[in-house]
Amino acid sequence: MPKVGLVLSGCGYLDGSEIQETVITLLALDRHGATVLCMAPNIDQMHVIDHTTGEPMSGEKRNVLLEAARIVRGQIKDIKDVSANDFDALIFPGGYGAAQNLSDFAVKGGDCSVNQDVERLIKETLEAHKPLGMICISPVVISKIHKGSSKKLKLTIGTDKDTANALIGMGTDHIDCPVKEHVVDKENKIVSSPAYMFGQSRISEVAEGIEKTVQEVLGLI
Repeated sequence: MPKVGLVLSGCGYLDGSEIQETVITLLALDRHGATVLCMAPNIDQMHVIDHTTGEPMSGEKRNVLLEAARIVRGQIKDIKDVSANDFDALIFPGGYGAAQNLSDFAVKGGDCSVNQDVERLIKETLEAHKPLGMICISPVVISKIHKGSSKKLKLTIGTDKDTANALIGMGTDHIDCPVKEHVVDKENKIVSSPAYMFGQSRISEVAEGIEKTVQEVLGLI
């Protein structure tokens, strides 16, 4: 039975993990017989967003690990306590937490930095030749880590030109991709799907792309 690590970035698409993408990923993994190790960094969120207005909440603070625990019924670890030896594959659901908490891409674009434990774990996973799944906006994280490498990554965030151009600027080969599909980088063992980065998509369309991504990641183990 394969074991898959799932890296979360909070709770709620505007300032953490996209809940629907996370639950779809968990369901797809369970249906394929995989066990899941959920994790998140034990840090404060960049900010807290009121999801009814889309505006930041003044004076509000929340912790990424504690918020992510809400989605997975408390079954979660601090990412600093996890290594690539603990799983067979690693998947990142989307949500702007990937660009605000796992990295600061939302503020600095291609000049961003990545949380040190997230960076460490991705590097360990790549060095161990274990597969990765990158959903929605999360490809920006691995693109930044891989920037400057002679081996190009092949990834998708859908068709959003600004984000695609940022990936290209970091040395990634960006592939336009519809929401129901996925892109496979066989050389680097990375699978990506745009999910809700693809505009106003239906949850069934997002689910189709994520389910294909999960199946492909498991097939690469």
